[in-house]
Amino acid sequence: MDVNTAPTPDVATPGDALKAAALARMKGIALGLLILLAVVFGVSFALQHQYPWLGYVRAAAEGGMVGALADWFAVTALFRHPMGLKIPHTAIIPRKKDQIGASLGDFVGTNFLSEDVIRAKLAATDPGRVIGHWLSGTDDAGARLPAPSGAERVAREGSAAIRGLFTVLRDEDVQAVVESLVRKHVVDPPWGPPLGRVAERVFDEGHHRHLVDLLVDRAADWVGRNHATVNRMVSDRSPLWVPGFVDSLVGDKVYIELAKFVKGVQQDPDHQVRQAIDTYLKELARDLQYDPAMIQRAEGIKAQILGDPQVRDIASRTWETLKKALLEAVEDPQSELYRRFVGALEDLGRRLVDDPELGVKVNTWVADVAAYVVSNYRDQITGLITDTVARWDAEETSRKIELQVGRDLQFIRINGTVVGSLAGLLLFTVATLFFG
Repeated sequence: MDVNTAPTPDVATPGDALKAAALARMKGIALGLLILLAVVFGVSFALQHQYPWLGYVRAAAEGGMVGALADWFAVTALFRHPMGLKIPHTAIIPRKKDQIGASLGDFVGTNFLSEDVIRAKLAATDPGRVIGHWLSGTDDAGARLPAPSGAERVAREGSAAIRGLFTVLRDEDVQAVVESLVRKHVVDPPWGPPLGRVAERVFDEGHHRHLVDLLVDRAADWVGRNHATVNRMVSDRSPLWVPGFVDSLVGDKVYIELAKFVKGVQQDPDHQVRQAIDTYLKELARDLQYDPAMIQRAEGIKAQILGDPQVRDIASRTWETLKKALLEAVEDPQSELYRRFVGALEDLGRRLVDDPELGVKVNTWVADVAAYVVSNYRDQITGLITDTVARWDAEETSRKIELQVGRDLQFIRINGTVVGSLAGLLLFTVATLFFG
């Protein structure tokens, strides 16, 4: 096998093509130096008896060839058997591929996925402040950056995610989930006890009295506008033999007493009617909690309100409304929901920058999350490296690695050529001066 024509990896990307070309170029330079020194050695060896000073040239060329060949062997032995000869301790990378993968995984886990390393790095970068500047779209001086803020990017990517999610989800599946949630949290639990507890607290704290005031005020307004109605009701219910003027007198008396009664209820916050209403409502609240008959009546009302068709209709309308609102919001960057979301994120970013206490909380939270991940999943992460390398073909692995570092390794061959030439010249010079 030619020392310069070792197989190179398949080119998969433009970057790989550039690396492959650079590797081939460096191999050509290293081989060219070796050939040049071989020519120089041949010429100087043939003419050194005629021109003694060519002995120094020959020695330098000889040392350079030895150095070039030795380093070519060393570099080649990393990736393949030199000249195809299965010499011991050659083709190191193909033979030791799995061990290299395991060692690389251990190295990454020990030096990069350590909790102390992660916490120190995060403490140095101040992630809360970095996230704050990114979300708010400002620099360290507080000036607005020309590029879209991170908040706008989050909103844009979130909109794309929502559209994709709605594309994948089937309406009937979502409606079934919503229906099951409605049944679990609304329909199946008994309504009586929780309603009774809420009502009892409302009545005990007197919040219902505003409603009672409203009803009494409306009743007083009705009485004030319906004098004739009261007279007519009295007349309709009196015997036919009673004279009309008597009906009118009785109707007026009834109306006056009714108006006085309603006005009394309206003006007296401790009126017995109000007290009776309070007593009734509090008893109703207790019955809803503890009276089996009242609880059963509440369940019957619930069943009438939320029968099976109604539940399915609620689930359908809820999902349709939510889907329509979200799609309209994410499709329009100027929609109220979209702008409010962006504004909330930018406001959060400004707070992260301006509020040191909040920044410390976020930094601590980020550090704790990162530490938890590396502490509990470090083996899985490093195992990904080890398993991936283990699945690679040995020859392909060698080609991949050579493509990445082979160009730099060719400098070893060039340096070996130069160093070998200098060493050969030095040794020949010393030998000539002291032993010649």
